[in-house]
Amino acid sequence: MKVLLIEDEIPAIEKVTHFLAKYDPDSQLLGVAKSIAEAVPLLTSLGPEADVLLMDVHLEDGLSFQALDRVGFFKPVIFITAHSQYALEAFKANGIDYLVKPISYAAFAASLDKLRQLRDKPAVLQPNIWQQLAKPSYKERFMVKIGEHIHSVPAQTVRIFFAEGKNTYLIREDGRKLITDYKMETLEEVLNPEHFFRVNRSYLIHLDAIKDVLVYSNSRLKINPNFPFAEEIIVSRDRVQGFKQWLDGERKSDF
Repeated sequence: MKVLLIEDEIPAIEKVTHFLAKYDPDSQLLGVAKSIAEAVPLLTSLGPEADVLLMDVHLEDGLSFQALDRVGFFKPVIFITAHSQYALEAFKANGIDYLVKPISYAAFAASLDKLRQLRDKPAVLQPNIWQQLAKPSYKERFMVKIGEHIHSVPAQTVRIFFAEGKNTYLIREDGRKLITDYKMETLEEVLNPEHFFRVNRSYLIHLDAIKDVLVYSNSRLKINPNFPFAEEIIVSRDRVQGFKQWLDGERKSDF
């Protein structure tokens, strides 16, 4: 397997290189570009030889889509990025998968497995098929520290994330409150929007945490959680419509 990599973070380059060698010891990393300026000549010269392009979205001089537009690159692309909001645009750019950082080896290997399946069935490589096959990958667990111990908390067991002062906390389904290193803005990007919704600046809530919803003052909504929680959880007025769509199962692409 011949691979091109567009990534501007050294740790990410090292991780991908390690994962690639682990997945396929015979693979070849043809070249690495850290910017759009470097990516354009790399794709032009080595693109025809490559089997797949691994690419971050945000580079030091812009969005990597710009490089694809300039070159007209039509090989399969696996996006590895910290920004989940570009998934739809990525699928339009021959994206077969969209991995949200930090990625695991299992997720990386699953993407390359998907690539091999597509190569074995070339008939499916038709316009718009990429969008049907590719799905974004979201964070599945969070590492938290409890005393001197480090625990892994599955995202599906978290009922609420909330900001309090300078800290961000999560509450598990058993009601335990734990501190996390993630900011609310980052959580909004890495969590699966089918399960979590940011109801206001301070709260992200899991669908399974909602007991019922009440009409509140000033065109807002109040969420009653299905576990003891002392603070009020209010859906801000500007998020009410999106929240209703989310409850109704309509996924918003700009969440």
